[in-house]
Amino acid sequence: MKYLHLLIWALLSVGSLSAFEEVGLASWYGGKFQGRKTANGEIFDTYKISAAHKTLPFGTIVSVENLENGKKLDVRVNDRGPYIQGRIIDLSYAAAKELGILNQGIAKVKITAKPGTAELASLATIQVGAFKNIAYAKKMKDMLTEAGFTPYAIMTTSGLVRIEIKNVPKKEAEATVRQLKALGIQNPLIKT
Repeated sequence: MKYLHLLIWALLSVGSLSAFEEVGLASWYGGKFQGRKTANGEIFDTYKISAAHKTLPFGTIVSVENLENGKKLDVRVNDRGPYIQGRIIDLSYAAAKELGILNQGIAKVKITAKPGTAELASLATIQVGAFKNIAYAKKMKDMLTEAGFTPYAIMTTSGLVRIEIKNVPKKEAEATVRQLKALGIQNPLIKT
């Protein structure tokens, strides 16, 4: 039974590391976005090193390590994305070239936000639910992933599985709660 709980915990918490560290797929973008405004208002230049992340504050410096070839690079978050399920960061052409992922288009990476590079304290966590039934927790996690969120599963010492969305900028937390309620989720809890 203990091993079953460990297996279920491992399946639910894929991608959950620390508050500012993630492992997942990186992709790159450019082309049609060249010269357009990024989410923070800058003009996108695919030949400069930059990145898009769903939740980290603009200006955050993120260390990206390509786990397939060991190459590392620091990038600055200036855009939002990626919007494809399973991907955790979108890189500019220049960043992807440095990390050696241009040809395959995607690579497994580890990203770590560098402390003090942005207002990391201005992030909130939104608890979406707490479940005794692991199947319900997995169903909620899957639904959130399909809706474009990056949910985390946290097993408590009392056996509950909390489903949370982490690293939400505080100024976007209320809007995120409204999105969750529109999905039919009752009483999401903002934790600061």
